Amino acid sequence: MLSQKARYALRAMIELAREDGQVTAGELAVRADAPRKFLEAILLTLSRQGLVTSRRGKFGGYLLGREPTGISFAEIIRLVDGPLALTPCVSRTAFRRCEDCRDLASCALREALLRARDATAAVLEGYSLADAVKGSGAELLSEEVR
Repeated sequence: MLSQKARYALRAMIELAREDGQVTAGELAVRADAPRKFLEAILLTLSRQGLVTSRRGKFGGYLLGREPTGISFAEIIRLVDGPLALTPCVSRTAFRRCEDCRDLASCALREALLRARDATAAVLEGYSLADAVKGSGAELLSEEVR
């Protein structure tokens, strides 16, 4: 599951992608529906990786560090939540053997989890902030399903 921290990060980054100029932390917190102090900590993490640029002072604020087309959802999620994989044995960025694993080669779970990881990564790596800005949202579920 996507953490609340990653949701705030994605929302804030989309809001920055919508702007031509900088946005204050307070305004960004309102737009992303996130607690300001928590969002500032998230933005600091994103800033250290060059995804966000911050300017201090009375006329300060936040800007995207790169073009929206060059920032994928996968990159943001990995920075905030870590690997996309459901288990460490199928992670491409943080591989390690599962604690209860007897044998990687004969693991009955690994193939399905690897496919899920690859499909998830393909979608999230192929979806940029620019896509989110121009998108119309996800499909809506009927009232019975909600």
